[in-house]
Formats: sequence, C-alpha cells, structure tokens
Amino acid sequence: MTTIPITKRGAEQLKAELHRLKTVDRPAVITAIAEARAQGDLSENAEYDAAKDRQGFIEGRIRELEGKLAAAQVIDPAALNAGGKVVFGATVELEDEATGNAVRYQIVGEDEADLKLGLINISSPIARALIGKEEGDTAEVQAPGGVKRYEIVGVSYQ
Repeated sequence: MTTIPITKRGAEQLKAELHRLKTVDRPAVITAIAEARAQGDLSENAEYDAAKDRQGFIEGRIRELEGKLAAAQVIDPAALNAGGKVVFGATVELEDEATGNAVRYQIVGEDEADLKLGLINISSPIARALIGKEEGDTAEVQAPGGVKRYEIVGVSYQ
C-alpha cells in the first residue's frame, strides 16, 4: 500500500471529520430513515429516498476517510530539519521575478490544499518546481500564461 503524505494538522482535520460522521451524522440519518419508514408506503416516500441517499454518502465518506488515514504518513513540519531545502510541509516565501509580488505557500497533502489559505498540493506544478530548492534559488513554473519564475526568499518549517 502506498503512503499518502499529510501534515499533522491535516490528519487532525480528517480525524475530526471522521468522528463527526460517526457520532453525529450517522445517528441522525438512521433516525431520519426510521421516521420516514414509519410514514408507511416506501415506494413513494421522498424523505425515505433522500435519507437513504444521505446514508450512502455518509458511509462512503467514512470508508474513504478511514482508508486515507490508514495510508497516511503524518509529517510534522515543526519537527523537520531539512537544512533549508524545500520539502513536504515546508512554508516557502516567494517573489515573482516579473512583478515583484510576494507570496507565501505551505506544501501540503491533497486533502488539505487550499490556495486561499496559502496551502498548495504537493503534486501541483508550483510545489513540484520548488521541492529540493533552497533559499536564493529560482524556480520555474509552467503556467497557463507561460513560464513564471519565482525567487525563493525564505524557507521555514512550522
């Protein structure tokens, strides 16, 4: 089985979602099915159909999360000592060489990526271009508008 890298924070978020699904959502949908079943004829009962669909979604998501957590390789960025190199979990400060705009990204697993929060997926083009580089290096990223060049201004592990 292949492992999936995930930060400590990302693993905690997945565990919290799994706990909520098992302790809140699953019992609620079971109650909704029982109530819909009590209304009689199931062949024309929209509430029953909706509750069964919701139950299927919840059970599928539970299986998906359990699989991801079983395959997860949890990495704590604060415990990393990569000697200034960009690695999974590192926070990287970049400067666009063309515009001078500064951006800050943390390289994370696919389930925790959120560009608005500055969390980029390890398999994204920019993350792949940054991995292995150090402060002062230049990374070239193939973007839809052409090649973009970023200077690595800082690398931290937090």
